[in-house]
Amino acid sequence: MRKLELHWKILIGMFLGVVFALVMSQISWGSDFISDWIKPFGTIFINALKLIAVPLILASLIKGISDLKDISKLSKMGGRTIGIYILTTVIAVTIGLVIVNLIKPGDSISEETRLELVENYSGDANEKIMAAAKQQESGPLQALVDLVPSNIFAAASDNGNMLQVIFFAIFFGIGLILIPEKQSKPVKDFFDGFNEVILKLIDLIMLAAPYGVFALLAALVVEAPSVDLFKALAWYAFCIILGLSLMILFYIFVVYIFTKKTPSFFMKGISPSQLLAFSTSSSAATLPVTMERVEEHLGVEEEVTSFVLPIGATVNMDGSSLYQAVAAVFIAQAFGMNLDLYTQLGIIVTATLASIGSAAVPGAGMVMLVIVLAQAGIPEAGLALIFAVDRPLDMCRTVVNVTGDATVSMLVAKSVGKLKDIPEEKKWDDHLNQ
Repeated sequence: MRKLELHWKILIGMFLGVVFALVMSQISWGSDFISDWIKPFGTIFINALKLIAVPLILASLIKGISDLKDISKLSKMGGRTIGIYILTTVIAVTIGLVIVNLIKPGDSISEETRLELVENYSGDANEKIMAAAKQQESGPLQALVDLVPSNIFAAASDNGNMLQVIFFAIFFGIGLILIPEKQSKPVKDFFDGFNEVILKLIDLIMLAAPYGVFALLAALVVEAPSVDLFKALAWYAFCIILGLSLMILFYIFVVYIFTKKTPSFFMKGISPSQLLAFSTSSSAATLPVTMERVEEHLGVEEEVTSFVLPIGATVNMDGSSLYQAVAAVFIAQAFGMNLDLYTQLGIIVTATLASIGSAAVPGAGMVMLVIVLAQAGIPEAGLALIFAVDRPLDMCRTVVNVTGDATVSMLVAKSVGKLKDIPEEKKWDDHLNQ
C-alpha cells in the first residue's frame, strides 16, 4: 500500500481537528478536555518550530553567504544576482503588504471573537505592549544600535532579537569569504554539516505536523468557534494567492521587457519545474529540474545557472516573503492591532532578511514567520490562526520561489551576454514531444 504523503496527512489532521472539536463542544466537559489534554500538544509543536529558528538562521545563512566564495571570479554576476534577488524580495513583501492592507482579511473577525483571542493570549499581548512602549522612549537611531549584538549568545537566546542573529550570520559569512580557503574550509565544512542536521530536524518536526495541526485546530475551534474566524481565514488565503499570482505576472512582465521572451515561451519552459515545486513544496528538491529547464529550454548558459540558481534556492524566497508579510498583518488585524508605517517597513526589512536564511524545504516558511512576528511585536501564538491552510499555501509559494529563481537567472544571463536564442517554434515542438 502506497504511503500517504505528508501534505495529505496534514490536511486530514486539520479536518479531524475541526470535526473533533465540533463534536466535543457539544459535550459539557468537551471544551475543558481539549484545553487541558489536546491544546498542549499544539503548543509543543509551535515551541519546536520556535526552537529551530535560531539554529536554522545561523546554519542556512552562513552556508549561503560562504558559498559565494566564487564571487571573486564572478563579481559582476554575483553582485547583480544578489541585488536582483533582494529587489524582487522587497517587491514581493511590498505587494503582500499592499494587498492585506487593502482587503483587511483580519477585520472580518467580530469584536467578540477578537476579544476572546486577546483574552486567550493576553500574556503575549501585554508583553509586546510593554516592549513597544519601551521602544517609543528610545532615540531615533536605537533600531540601528539594536541591530549589532554585544553578545551573540544572549541575542540567540531570544527570538525577538533575530535581526541581531541575522547580522552576526552575515558578518560571520563575510569573514569566511575573506580568509584563505585552506583556513576557512574546516569551518565551512562544519556549517555545511550543521545545516544538513538542521534540515533533518525540520523533517522530524514536520512529521509531527499532522498531530500539531489537529491540536491547534481543535483548540482554535473550541476557543473561538464563531464562523467569522473561518471566513477570515478564507480571505487570508485569497490575499496570499492573489499576491502570488501578481508576482508570477510580474516575473512574466520583467522577462518580456528585459529579454524580449514571450510569456508563453517563459511559462512553457519553466512549467515542469513549477509542477514539481507545487508537489514537493521544496525549492531544493526542485533545483535539478529547474537547472535543466532553464538551461535547455530558456537558453541560459550553464555558467550562469550553476551560480545563480543554487544561490537562489537559499536566498531567494519571494513567495515565502510575501506570505510572511500577509500572515503577519493578518494576525495583527485578528488581534485588533494597528500596525503603523514604521512597523510595516520593519516587516519588509525583516521578511527580506529572513528569506535569505529560509531553508529550501517544506515548513521552513512557518519558522521564518516566527522571526517576522517577534520582530514586529505581534503575538506568536497567532500562528494557530493560519496553520490550518499553511500546507496548500506552502505549495503555491514554492512555485513562486522557483519561478523567481528562473527569472533572475534569465536577467543575469542577458546582462552578461550568456542568454542563448532558442526559437519559440523549436521550444514548442520540444514541449509537445515530452
